[in-house]
Amino acid sequence: MSNANFAIPKAYNEPVKAYLPGSPEREALKKELDRQASIQVEIPIIIGGKEYHTGNKGKCVMPHDFNHVLAEYNIAGEEELKLAADAAMAAKEEWANMPWEHRASIFLKAADLLAGPWRAKMNAATMLGQSKTAFQAEIDSACELADFLRFNVAFAEQIYKQQPENSHGVWNRTEYRPLDGFVMAISPFNFTSIGGNLCTAPAIMGNTVIWKPAQTAALSNYYFMQLMKEAGLPDGVINFVPCRGSDVSKYLLSDPRMAGFHFTGSTAVFSGVWSLVGENIAKYHSYPRLVGETGGKDFIFAHPTAQVEPLVAAMVRGAFEFQGQKCSAASRAYIPASIWPQVKEGLLNKTAKLKMGDPRDFTNFMCAVIDKASFTKISEYIDYANASEDAEVLCGGYDGSKGYFVKPTVILAKKPDFKTMVEEIFGPVLTVYVYEDEKLEETLKICDTASPYGLTGAIFAQDRNAIVMMEKALSNTAGNFYINDKPTGAVVGQQPFGGARASGTNDKAGSMLNLYRWISPRTIKESFVPSTDIAYPFMCEE
Repeated sequence: MSNANFAIPKAYNEPVKAYLPGSPEREALKKELDRQASIQVEIPIIIGGKEYHTGNKGKCVMPHDFNHVLAEYNIAGEEELKLAADAAMAAKEEWANMPWEHRASIFLKAADLLAGPWRAKMNAATMLGQSKTAFQAEIDSACELADFLRFNVAFAEQIYKQQPENSHGVWNRTEYRPLDGFVMAISPFNFTSIGGNLCTAPAIMGNTVIWKPAQTAALSNYYFMQLMKEAGLPDGVINFVPCRGSDVSKYLLSDPRMAGFHFTGSTAVFSGVWSLVGENIAKYHSYPRLVGETGGKDFIFAHPTAQVEPLVAAMVRGAFEFQGQKCSAASRAYIPASIWPQVKEGLLNKTAKLKMGDPRDFTNFMCAVIDKASFTKISEYIDYANASEDAEVLCGGYDGSKGYFVKPTVILAKKPDFKTMVEEIFGPVLTVYVYEDEKLEETLKICDTASPYGLTGAIFAQDRNAIVMMEKALSNTAGNFYINDKPTGAVVGQQPFGGARASGTNDKAGSMLNLYRWISPRTIKESFVPSTDIAYPFMCEE
């Protein structure tokens, strides 16, 4: 067998297509949207490369037209989940021992398939099933997912190159083994790319994975599984099991072979998993790695020197793109009284012009929230604000007659601890608190302590000394911090994403840091001419 040190192709960020009228990508996407809207897909459970149909099914509907069923997915139960764990363990040795260049090639090929022939299919499924506009789908299910695949391969190569120092007559080596067991991945509905990353990042490092997709994103996630099969991923490396979260807890999280847990979702769920693992800690073959990105109450904080137009643009895009359902979406804003009249005028004017509706209408800026439960939760917050003497709803509302539509809503809070200023809503609701200019430092402390989260935040100021002061005062409020920009839109390889406090373990998806969590290094020392001595020189008599 020949050996060589192969160099991975340089990773790059997939260019975002514009989908302008008459462009080839626009025509291809519209055609695929029509095709997917005209069919109904049955989504199987995929374990060890085999498809399973339980007969126990759920439905994937268009959130913007909830009577339109796109797909039915089979729901895994106890038998299938235990089978998935066995399949992951059965595939583990061969996968871990596959030459690195061949393992890497699978994911690089997947990225090129995604950026090429699979692009319209993945984007259309994300648009229809998760109610995203063409642009929001493009930056997610095409570009970011391709970026995760390419950059994670490049990060893995860098990790494998890191080796210890040597002394005379000794060769020290470090090998980076996968974890001793399987990895459980649970992904959310809001980003197709997150689903793809949560299962592939551990797999790139040689692990085998059981993947529970969000039921509301099952269609796009299923297509990604098909894409990975076409890319050459061996059977059993990733096992696709739509199921109830309670069944994952019951049958997989306490399995002694679980070595890692990769999660994006609610803080409450992740805390529950942490507790469950703690209760079962003596059962595991190794201490499980728990990696989670959870909730957020992300902010925009303006200084009196902030430029109004960029601030307003950041508030509108940051709060209302994808219906405020990004982990990083702006949901609270602190605006100084001196510029509030101009900010208010611009904010309400820009918001009033936002169109919302079916994502197949490319003139829409917003679509629907994901499901009835989300719609109900968000509408209750709006009703609460309307009924409260401590707040004023400046614009917004909701309409659930055909789809789960929540209008872009702006609430003016009269006190900084108003309910919508401190609680996570996960919808297109932005609450503004206006502070007196001379109370800047006091309000910064309020911003720091008002929420248990620490995911994203943005400051706006033109005064550099103010920027330095604000950056320091808010140093623990956000794992991703933005200066004169909206708090959304992190790019793989450029702004590694993740937060701390109640927002997760801050293991930074889109960076080398995340991949370190999926390896168990072994250090090897080889002495070329071993010593035969027992006594040390200091022991000689004088």
